[in-house]
Amino acid sequence: MAKKRIAILGSTGSIGTQALEVIEAYPDRFSLQVLTAHQNAKRLINQALRYAPQCVVIVREDAYEEVNEALAGAGIQVYTGEASLAQVVALEDVDMILAALVGYAGLKPTLAAIVAKKDIALANKETLVVAGELVTRLARENGVNIYPVDSEHSAIFQCLLGERCNALEKIYLTASGGPFRGWSKDSLQNVTPQQALKHPNWSMGAKITIDSASLMNKGFEVIEAKWLFDLRPDQIDVIVHPQSIVHSLVQFQDGSIKAQMGLPDMKLPIQFALTCPERVKNDFPRFSFTDYPQLTFEKPDREIFRNLDLAYEAMELGGTAACALNAANEVTVQAFLELKIDFVQAGEINEKVMRAVNVVQSPGYEDYLAVDKEARTMAGLFCSVGGFKDQEG
Repeated sequence: MAKKRIAILGSTGSIGTQALEVIEAYPDRFSLQVLTAHQNAKRLINQALRYAPQCVVIVREDAYEEVNEALAGAGIQVYTGEASLAQVVALEDVDMILAALVGYAGLKPTLAAIVAKKDIALANKETLVVAGELVTRLARENGVNIYPVDSEHSAIFQCLLGERCNALEKIYLTASGGPFRGWSKDSLQNVTPQQALKHPNWSMGAKITIDSASLMNKGFEVIEAKWLFDLRPDQIDVIVHPQSIVHSLVQFQDGSIKAQMGLPDMKLPIQFALTCPERVKNDFPRFSFTDYPQLTFEKPDREIFRNLDLAYEAMELGGTAACALNAANEVTVQAFLELKIDFVQAGEINEKVMRAVNVVQSPGYEDYLAVDKEARTMAGLFCSVGGFKDQEG
């Protein structure tokens, strides 16, 4: 069996490091060709020396010399700059891209990989949030498979296997509810970044952990599901499941429901995306019903966690609305982490920006660039004065 040659975009992050563990466990199945990092030079160097890829990319140009000197004589090519990401994904010796970059930065190299006809294991949901119409169209035109890595979308994908002839009625994306489930809006105004970064079930990077606490991550997953599975907004529902054992569910037109279950461990959906359709034996911990005698489900509090409704509104608006929402959210999350705004203000600014930026219907790539820039600028202005409320009146 020929080895599948993998490029990992974002190898130093949470998904990237777990993917390396999966790949290392199956040396007869995978060959690692490319590793990339934005600025974590030390971790990238250590990974390159351990896994010996064909090349690495350190996006931050001021870190290039450090990486290049450390890998001198190792037979590993070192590149830098954002443009290099779009070049390495098209290398002839790459079969599949694991897109694990954070945020909007994942869009351009993922598009380049699709045009180069590389299959995508997609962990960067913002790629579909920002430009789902463009990404899915190009994937169809180039015969590219997109395998979801998010646990919820992997669950839906797995539930749909073998069901090609059976129409689904709706899907349910599960949410843990995050660390602030049941909190009041007044209480949320005083939460600290440290509190928001303590997810009850999952170990993730800072950006996605904050998004999970605000339910923006779930909102983005709703948008991602629309594009991955060609669904209407009314076919996608969200339910809070604090134990994070049922990863998501599919309801078919006869009323039957299929669920995918397992312990909250991202290595499982990563492995399935890399090996699909085969299920490869592993030594991951196994779920036991006796350890979880109660699995509970409840509705999300959409009045308190408005970001979820904003995602649905962005889908209804169509065009570049979700692009503007994503751009605003990336700015507000960083501002919250830097204590420039509070947790509630972040959501308020997201809403204000999404509604203020003009929606471009049937956008091209340049339209996404322009809207992203406009929304970031607007959100930055609001954050610089501690939220848009300070500007009113």
